[in-house]
Amino acid sequence: MSVATPIPRIDAHQHFWQFDPVRDSWITDDMSVIQRDFFAEHLAPVLEANGFDGSVLVQADQSEAQNHFMLQQANGHPFIKGIVGWVDLQAAAIADRLAYFSHYPLIKGFRHVLQGETDRQLMLKPAFMHGISQLQQYGFTYDVLIFPDQLPYIPELAKAFPQQKLVIDHIAKPYIKKGDIAQWKKDMKLLAQCPNVWCKVSGMVTEADWANWKEEDFRPYLDVVTEAFGMERLMYGSDWPVCQVAGSYEKMLSIVQHYYASFSQQEQALFFGLNATRFYQLA
Repeated sequence: MSVATPIPRIDAHQHFWQFDPVRDSWITDDMSVIQRDFFAEHLAPVLEANGFDGSVLVQADQSEAQNHFMLQQANGHPFIKGIVGWVDLQAAAIADRLAYFSHYPLIKGFRHVLQGETDRQLMLKPAFMHGISQLQQYGFTYDVLIFPDQLPYIPELAKAFPQQKLVIDHIAKPYIKKGDIAQWKKDMKLLAQCPNVWCKVSGMVTEADWANWKEEDFRPYLDVVTEAFGMERLMYGSDWPVCQVAGSYEKMLSIVQHYYASFSQQEQALFFGLNATRFYQLA
């Protein structure tokens, strides 16, 4: 008699860091709750308490040193199923750097902090696009970290490389606190027409009123991404520990648990693990 394979539950977006107030200046004083070190041993019990088998560790610093730090964190912590690192996609030697990192099976893809770039269209510059063009031969994914004003540029990127898997981090950080949804909704629906683009339902609480958000604040945004991307291209991510500035891991998780509670078991399994496993080719 065959034994059923357990369905994985994966948190598709979390970070570790050894806090450095200069390097990590984005962690401002109003985020004092995360102005400290966060390592694998801190997340392990949180995932276990919430029924998750593993996570995808995402870069929090734009350096290759960060990649090695994350690999070090993963050593001895098998719940880390994959790593999204950083390389200089515009570097002349990008092919060599990707070849180098392809020797580390845990590194599944890369990310650049596009949201912080002065050039809002950096992702469409020839050097950046050349870097993106090199990812697929190694099976690397690309995490798209942007603010809503940059959403209109992403369809062009996605269509230029139709076989390259892209995932939008944090549902593109809509202005939830202001309730500003119209343009974001239009842009997300357009982007979702690109079949190679997926979406992480993550990071929402940090775009809301940190101290006063209610679950119903998020429903219009969840309605949009669920309808636009469908349950085959959505994945859950906590954005731990950043989510702690606006509440606990459990409170943040409850938003999506309650929203998707009426969906089928298969659809929930896709959202809470199977899609991340497929997108990142997790073992």
